[in-house]
Amino acid sequence: MTLPDHYVAELLSVARAGGLDAVGVCTAAPFLRERQALLARKRAGLHGGMEFTFRNPERATDPGRTVRDARSLLVGALGYRRRRNAAGSALDGEVASFAWRRVYDSIETALAPVVDRLRADGHRAMIAADDNYLVDRAAAVRASLGWYGKNANVLLPGRGSWYVFGAVITDAPLAESDPAPVADGCGACTRCIEGCPTEAIVAPGVIDARRCLAWLLQAPGPIPAEFRAAAGTRIYGCDDCQEVCPPNRRLDGQAPEQTEADIASVDVAWLLTASDAALDARVGHWYVHDRDFNLLRRNALNAAANGATTAEARAAARSLVRPFLTHTSPMLREHAEWADRRLAGE
Repeated sequence: MTLPDHYVAELLSVARAGGLDAVGVCTAAPFLRERQALLARKRAGLHGGMEFTFRNPERATDPGRTVRDARSLLVGALGYRRRRNAAGSALDGEVASFAWRRVYDSIETALAPVVDRLRADGHRAMIAADDNYLVDRAAAVRASLGWYGKNANVLLPGRGSWYVFGAVITDAPLAESDPAPVADGCGACTRCIEGCPTEAIVAPGVIDARRCLAWLLQAPGPIPAEFRAAAGTRIYGCDDCQEVCPPNRRLDGQAPEQTEADIASVDVAWLLTASDAALDARVGHWYVHDRDFNLLRRNALNAAANGATTAEARAAARSLVRPFLTHTSPMLREHAEWADRRLAGE
């Protein structure tokens, strides 16, 4: 037996008041199809060493392993798209839109009052957002917030895919918002597949992380040589498959302007000279494997080599790159050597 409709409506209202753009409720039954997909892709190596929900697929696909006797998920979506201002210089490194600010902090803040209300009423409840506890996009689809695009992102009807998701896992029996799934709105469109610079979308909804720039710029070790030029001036993440998506393009003009607080780009020279403490203070909300900030310096060396297109810019970039030719890190030495050769026109 579910709780009264007015109780669920109050919870949804609380979530919306926190700034969420869309909310819905669904059952917390295990995501068995998603579990099989995660396990199959992990066996095939498509995870590329990525952890997150690949770390423990059984837990990530069973909310009951996180909250005992879980019955329901209250799922929220928060938009993060903003219009990017023009780049300041050739040595500005690009940052993917979701990382411009602490967007997951905002979604957790919005869901916190829902958890407080449920706990006050005697229910177990916990937030799952940006971690390995829940396949959040699958929860968003089950809660009828949107459908899976061919790039594996979830698109909200009339709103596109520029959203992150979070959920409250609870043992409270909440009625589902709408058990009917949202219809696939992609149709025959394959723009995202064709627009991926490294052909990482190997089938509709299937990403090979070993080719995906969003992961390669986070993964430990050197960036594979065959993808370094394709990475361009990216420092963190990649938005290409969303940038070319027709529903997103139709909505681009409605995105709010970038603010001064947004980290839409990072000065490559600063990245290559800043201390670990300075990097942590500014971009500490990014996922950096083992908090090894040499990974960001690696990306900056790559961006310096790709972004310098004039003789003056190449000279400036080489002056930044050359000190790393004798760095104690073999990874940074390798990238500095590659960058120096590229800047020299070899």
